[in-house]
Amino acid sequence: MIDPQLLRDAPDLIKTSQAARGDSTEVVDVAVAADVSRRAAIASYEDLRAEQNAFGKTVAKAPKDEKKQLVAQAQLLAARVKEAQAASTAADEAFDAAIRAIANPIIDGVPAGGEENFVTLRTHGEPREFDFEPLDHADLGEKLRAIDIKRGTKVSGSRFYFLRGVGARLELGLMNMALDKAMAEDFTPLITPTLVRPEIMAGTGFLGAHSDEIYYLPADDLYLTGTSEVALAGYHADEIVDVSEGPIRYAGWSTCYRREAGAAGKDNRGILRVHQFNKLEMFTYVHPDQAEAEHDKLVSYQEAMIQACELSYRVIDVAAGDLGSSAARKFDIEAWVPTQGTYRELSSTSNCTTFQARRLDTRYRTESGKTAPVATLNGTLATTRWLVAILETHQQADGSVVVPAALRPYLGGLEVMEPVA
Repeated sequence: MIDPQLLRDAPDLIKTSQAARGDSTEVVDVAVAADVSRRAAIASYEDLRAEQNAFGKTVAKAPKDEKKQLVAQAQLLAARVKEAQAASTAADEAFDAAIRAIANPIIDGVPAGGEENFVTLRTHGEPREFDFEPLDHADLGEKLRAIDIKRGTKVSGSRFYFLRGVGARLELGLMNMALDKAMAEDFTPLITPTLVRPEIMAGTGFLGAHSDEIYYLPADDLYLTGTSEVALAGYHADEIVDVSEGPIRYAGWSTCYRREAGAAGKDNRGILRVHQFNKLEMFTYVHPDQAEAEHDKLVSYQEAMIQACELSYRVIDVAAGDLGSSAARKFDIEAWVPTQGTYRELSSTSNCTTFQARRLDTRYRTESGKTAPVATLNGTLATTRWLVAILETHQQADGSVVVPAALRPYLGGLEVMEPVA
């Protein structure tokens, strides 16, 4: 959630952020009023507690013949204290609900507007031109016997698939190459749980507008994660971490699950938008002053990976209305997909500033010895979707696919994936 002090000091700044996102600005006024009520309720409760404590000392010192009357007064005062405590608790809960309705204030420079209002920061490489009619990744996957969508649908329903043979090897190779890159940049590898408690899911900000895309198991009161970011954010919940020597970096490898509830009829073909996929996610805990610099580093690691896969891509500054509630800024890397004639997202990296850490109570110790919320960032270093761009970009006229040179050691030296008769 946002900093309550920022809410008190600069509500107009938060309203400007909300407006840029296309979100309600009225929630800011509601939160300000709730904060005033909360602080008044706390003050009233504390005053009554102080009065109760002082009166208790008076009762203790009073002569025996006066105590009976004083005890009766003490009981009345105790009832008032109990009521004030209940009012304080209710006001605190109302404020918590109000402030959680406000998205993370965007960082200066983030473009306003919705999905189409992104700003292109840079491009790399030229989209490949073919002297033959290129196949899409689904047809290529079938020819290579690398992707089996028909049997995935038979077993699990639409938007499921099998990766088989060279397809499975390609994904595992990609993930291992990403893991090597992460470890070279001082990320600690973690294989994370994919089921998390509601407070962890809520703490990361995923139970907001897109909560209908999350699988929930009511019998267990657990959520299936759509990214290992959730588990990684919860890893240090309710802890004080040491970021004095630099960022704490984790690379989380997990299977991810998304209902894609809002995507009916979109990207039905192939494996671009599916219910289950694998991903290696970078996650960083860092001093808030270093968060923007860390964000740029995460993007550089992603670009290095996509360049190693020999793909053409662009980096975009995502518009405020497409950030999600937790991110203050997000950069997407979109690779060129030949048969679609456009760039499609392969990787995102978000600066969540202190938003998630406040919700999950993850802190660092300041120079004064006090504690303050740490900043958190996340970014995808490899995922199943990358196979779409790799297969389509590196295909040949006979349906074979050239393996990018950097990936070959991870596939036992395989240079070309050949169609299976």
